[in-house]
Amino acid sequence: MECGVLVVEDDPAIQELLRFTLRKSGFTATIAGSAEEATAALNGALPDVVLIDWMLPKTSGIALARQLRQNPRTAALPIIMVTARGEESDRVEGLEMGADDYLVKPFSPRELVARIQALLRRRAPHVSESVLEAGPLRLDPITYEATLDGQRVMLAPTEFRLLRFFIAHPGRVFSRTQVLDQVWGDHVFIEERTVDVHIRRLRQALGPQGEQMIETVRGAGYKLALPRAG
Repeated sequence: MECGVLVVEDDPAIQELLRFTLRKSGFTATIAGSAEEATAALNGALPDVVLIDWMLPKTSGIALARQLRQNPRTAALPIIMVTARGEESDRVEGLEMGADDYLVKPFSPRELVARIQALLRRRAPHVSESVLEAGPLRLDPITYEATLDGQRVMLAPTEFRLLRFFIAHPGRVFSRTQVLDQVWGDHVFIEERTVDVHIRRLRQALGPQGEQMIETVRGAGYKLALPRAG
């Protein structure tokens, strides 16, 4: 599953540089030239990461970051401030306003990609390209392989994304709505029953341990329950 990046930058030349760099590295890039355009874009599908230029027309990047943090729907979005303002006071202000990281222009494409990947690992492990492991489960997003106790588990694309999400958050309970938002995307309007269908298929794919590993928490949702050691 490709990671989506919303780039909020008003300079056309930098827009194209960022678009090229991100696409070359396997990300999908959406460009917004202002805070207002970014807000409109966020009314659709939420990206995995937002890159925000500090100096934007009308509404500043700092003000946009503050707005995103105050909105429950976008409060958890990973944000990287991209700016020419490299003074310590500027970096502190950017971080205090809600940015997760701060990248000073000029920067290399490799550094940008590395910062995004590191942020995804910290804030959204289920969309990073790192190998995920939880108990006897191991999932490699690059080779698209999942194993249980070293044995290959054959998964359809949706069940793969579902398992990827649960492995990234072992032991945590998620409601059907939360699973829909995180696995399918909050812009996709499908019934919550769809989650139940794919949970059942995932359990079947995991074999005899499936029912115990993908546990139903009555009245709350589902969680990945790992066997206790010893």
